[in-house]
Amino acid sequence: MVPLFLTLAVLLTVAFTFLNGFRDVSSAIAFAVRSRALTASVAVVLAALFNLLGVLLAYPVAASIGTDWMHIPGGTGGLSLLISGLAAGIVWNIFTWWKGMPSSSTHALFGGLFGAGGAALLKGGDQIPETAATLWNSVALPLLVSPALAFLLSYLLVWPTIWVARNLQPNVVNRRFRRAQAITAGAVAFGHGLQDGQRTFLVMLAALVAAGYDDGAPLAPMLVVLVTAAMTLGTLFGGWRISYTLGHRMIRVDPMRGFVTQSVGFALQFIGAIALSWPISTTHTMTAGMWGAGSNQRFPETNRPVVLRILGYWLVTPLAAAAVAFIFQMALSALL
Repeated sequence: MVPLFLTLAVLLTVAFTFLNGFRDVSSAIAFAVRSRALTASVAVVLAALFNLLGVLLAYPVAASIGTDWMHIPGGTGGLSLLISGLAAGIVWNIFTWWKGMPSSSTHALFGGLFGAGGAALLKGGDQIPETAATLWNSVALPLLVSPALAFLLSYLLVWPTIWVARNLQPNVVNRRFRRAQAITAGAVAFGHGLQDGQRTFLVMLAALVAAGYDDGAPLAPMLVVLVTAAMTLGTLFGGWRISYTLGHRMIRVDPMRGFVTQSVGFALQFIGAIALSWPISTTHTMTAGMWGAGSNQRFPETNRPVVLRILGYWLVTPLAAAAVAFIFQMALSALL
């Protein structure tokens, strides 16, 4: 059963990664496309390229962390937890894409793992040790801190940016910040690949260790190829439902505020991935940052019902994924 469960875990990880790129490309390029800094086709190719570079850099970071991020039980018990968590994340991500709502793939994954662990405990099987601490450190704390920080920094940084551009004509300001947006859109895509690629590698490494392959180092080239290909292809097929929500329905901003948002988003992604090892959500930081920058203008055009709906999905995501994973794990327990 172990080889079968390992194969299923790897396939689900690849599917989750593809869907991650498919959905989250919107966060990187929605505002650049909305302000006409990039055309849609160019933006998608740019995002795919920098996502690929970020994923390639993510593997050494993930390898240095190893399996210390979460201790998965060995054998089919541990693999079933990963399978249930990944399946729940995939189901929830498809649902939120269909609804056009930006939500975090990371928080769906960790919520799914928590729900699977609860089901395993109820059935008297293997569970994920220190689940409560993992949930707080990997989901709740970044979920609360990173969007609030993105909103605040984006709101405050609008003022010094306006001061720098105070002597320029509006058309010159827009033209220059559109060019800058093209650069920061690539940076956000790179940060997304670095962040989400790192977590995908960690899940695959955990699956290999649970299956008895030690640290998975001999299989590193295969992991890199699978994750990079899935993320890149997902980005190239990018789903525009969420992009439309972010760029058109939530708030309207000028290129300068789009640049501020993308700069803050990339900075938080990079710090979270390298310095803090926090799973900071690209979707959360970019959405909250755009809301913050857009609120700091003379005539803010925030669609409050849409913003409140997005916030509701953010809060529900870990709980919904946990509930779905709980069901999957209960079903899988019958096979163990």
